Amino acid sequence: MTSGLAPLLEVEGGVARITLRRPRQANRLAADDLGTLHGHLDAVNADAAVRVLVLAGEGRHFCSGFDLGALVGGIDAGARFGELADALEAARPITVARLHGGVYGGAADLALACDFRLGVPAVEMFVPAARIGLHFYAGGLRRFVERLGLATAKQVLLAGRTLDAAALLGCGYLDQLLPGVETLDASLQALTDELLAMAPLALLPMKQHLNAIAAGRLDAERLAADVLKARDSADLAEGQAAWAGKRPARFKGG
Repeated sequence: MTSGLAPLLEVEGGVARITLRRPRQANRLAADDLGTLHGHLDAVNADAAVRVLVLAGEGRHFCSGFDLGALVGGIDAGARFGELADALEAARPITVARLHGGVYGGAADLALACDFRLGVPAVEMFVPAARIGLHFYAGGLRRFVERLGLATAKQVLLAGRTLDAAALLGCGYLDQLLPGVETLDASLQALTDELLAMAPLALLPMKQHLNAIAAGRLDAERLAADVLKARDSADLAEGQAAWAGKRPARFKGG
């Protein structure tokens, strides 16, 4: 039985934080948690003030994926998890995974669906799908190949290799590897501050278009419209003035 509390959403200023709160089970996700997380993502996407979303876990580990022992009534865990990971990848804000311990099973894809992943030496990643007879879902297969390459995807998903922090940094899974939790949180704050200082009319659409290009599904008309919107914005004029005046820009998203 999975114990602990449901994932928590906290919003402060332009930053939202979702915390997984089942530390005794390495933040294993129960069936109800998937719906809760979808609701949190909907709330974040609807809040135009939020520009950064942090995904974190309590205790020693980030997350150990879905509680397979809780499967009842023909729940398709792969499909449910895949929908959640796809929604996280498509989230409007810039997403950052705070990885401080084990990243297991479907959680490896949840973190991979984020835009950035910061970790510490205690991080390791392992996906036992093939060992338990579970075929990984389409979105997860795509993300592993697109973002880490076919060879690494096969090492993780077919050979069932456990990758330590150094290997995760080397293959591009981790964007930053920090010495410990204190430096992890300091670097997370620094990255958050940098992202909040960017012009949202350029930052947030570019995230979507980069992901679309990687997936081979770029919408050229939407890209052109977003380019024009940013070009004609007050934010671009402010950015140019700030650059010329060697001062921080004050973007308002318009």
